[in-house]
Order: sequence, then C-alpha cells, then structure tokens
Amino acid sequence: MFRRLLVIVFACSLLSCAKAEFSFETIAEDLNYPWSLAFLPDGSMLVTERAGQLRVIRNGSLVAEPVAGVPEAYVAGQGGMFEILPDPNYAENKTIYLSFAYGDKKDNATRVVRARFDGKQLNDVETIFTATPMKDTVHHFGARMAFLPDGTLLITVGEGSRYREEAQKPENHLGSIVRINTDGSIPADNPYVGDARVQPETWSWGHRNPQGIVVLPGTDTVYEHEHGPRGGDELNLIEPGKNYGWPAITHGIDYSGAQISPYKELPGMEQPVVYWVPSIAPSGMSYYDGELFPEWRGDLFISALAEKSVRRLHLEEGVVVSQEVLFEDLGQRIRDVRSGPDGALYLLTDSSQGKVLKVTPAQ
Repeated sequence: MFRRLLVIVFACSLLSCAKAEFSFETIAEDLNYPWSLAFLPDGSMLVTERAGQLRVIRNGSLVAEPVAGVPEAYVAGQGGMFEILPDPNYAENKTIYLSFAYGDKKDNATRVVRARFDGKQLNDVETIFTATPMKDTVHHFGARMAFLPDGTLLITVGEGSRYREEAQKPENHLGSIVRINTDGSIPADNPYVGDARVQPETWSWGHRNPQGIVVLPGTDTVYEHEHGPRGGDELNLIEPGKNYGWPAITHGIDYSGAQISPYKELPGMEQPVVYWVPSIAPSGMSYYDGELFPEWRGDLFISALAEKSVRRLHLEEGVVVSQEVLFEDLGQRIRDVRSGPDGALYLLTDSSQGKVLKVTPAQ
C-alpha cells in the first residue's frame, strides 16, 4: 500500500533558497540496494537490486517473487545487477536489456544481455556485449544504458579504478562509452570502425566511472555524468570520437590527497559542461518533460549519493544556466532518479532497505 507524506523542502539554487512543498509516496520498500528503475506500457515497473535480482511493481505493489531467469551477477564491492532498460518497441517485442557485473574476483567485466519478459521470467537470454579486457577489481563498472533515435544502444563502461590509465587507451573498452546494435553487432558508422588500433564499439573514451547517460528526446544530444575522484565529478556533452580526458586531465585529486594530474585541460581533450568540487557522487540521471512540474520541463535531474540529494540542472539552449539542490531533507543517498510517464519524479534510495519514492506537487 502506498504511503503518502507531505514534506516541506528547502530547494536551494546557487544563489538562494526557497520553500517548496512536495508529496512523497513510498511505492516499494525493503529493496536490497535498488539500482535502476524502468516503466512498462501496462503501468508496471521493473527495479533492479544490486544484490542480483530483478523485481516487479505491479498494481501498486511489489511482487514478492523476483523475476526468474535472470543471469547471475558478480556481487562484490560496487559490482552486482545494474541497469534495466526496455526496448523502444517493448509493447510489441517484450524485450528488455539488463547490465550487470559478470565473472568473479579475478576476472570480471560489465556485461549486457537482452531477453524477452513474459511478466514473470526472462526468456531467450542472449549476451550482446561484454567489456574487454576482464579486470580484477570490484569498482567502476559504469553500466548505464540509453537508446539513440536510430535504435542503437549506448553503454557506459568504467575504467576499473586501479586501471585508470587504460581510459586513455582506446584499444580496450575500459573508461569508454560504447555503441552497438541491439543484437550486439557493430554499427557501420561508429567513429572507429576500420581502425585496428581502437575497439570498433567505442563511441567516446577518457571516462572514469560513467554513472548516468541521457539522450534528449528526438535528438542525438547525449549527456553523461561520471564520478570524479576526490572532487571533479563531471557532466559531459558526448560527441562520437571524442576523448574526455581522464586521467590526463581532471579537476579532482586522489583520495589520498595526492595529485593525479597537473593538468585541467590539454589539447584534443574535451572539457565538462559542469564539474563539482567537492564531489556530489552523481548516480542516476533523467530528463524531465512531464506536466506535473511545468517549471522543470526541459531540465536534467541528477541523483547524488554523497550529497544525499537530487540536482536539478536548468538548461537553456543546451547550456546549464543554474542548479538547484532538492530533497536533502530526506537524508538519503539517492541511487537513481527517473521521470515517470505520469509526470512524477521517482527516486531510488541506496540502502539494504531501499525504497522507491514517488514525488509529486503537494496537494
């Protein structure tokens, strides 16, 4: 049963704070580190739990039994089950895409499968992408996904933390965004097709741990955000074939306090649209185009773990002109933020008793 709570939140921009009232409904709770949320045409929702399960919310209630037929994920450190993404033609083909950490302690990687969902289980599960090379760390998998208007699939891949130098070596997938067809084949117009020195799936490179990716509706405009080290979280405007600099350039320092690079910019490397020092630890990201919050239309929303908030980035002609900090009073690490088909904003709290919260204007 839904639980409704009226919360008065102080929504702070870079210049001022204003009182705003929101209504919060608990749609589901006691989820084991929920990571990603997707909406289906019949009104139900799919939620991944990083602990390795895929769950269904149907008719307003969390279905007790997890979805059957889900591939086994490597659950350790930051690894586990990650993104759930329905096919653009889901109503006809019932196809979903699922990303997760694959392998074991010595050899693991970001993997993506596609499958048909019959309402209770996954069928015809097929691997369509596995990042190479395998690594032996439990950090920085990336694993967010988004569709371009042409139906091709973008997948973010982290650089594995200890392997950060690999992000400047496009002969592997570490620290990159890849683009594939939905059957796993490589689009002929990828920027490095035919270049034997670069993985043919590579779309962009020089990333650290890309944890959010959004394609603006009806366009090829792609925004991505990624964790910096100690400071230097970034929002980037992604263009194919571009190098985004990590770790050769960065606005952050190592967790130890040591310098990673003396450079914040270098020729041939892209600058972020926005960066954050200190870190906010960005997680999910969504574009809002709903009706419930007309003043939010056309803006990006970024969930944050360390800041325990959601950042609203107000865009004008593709430029971030202001930021607003929302929902800090919840006191929760927010793993994902989604704009629902009903115009509400949905939040996933990052906890072993995680929740799905629905945000609407106060009645």
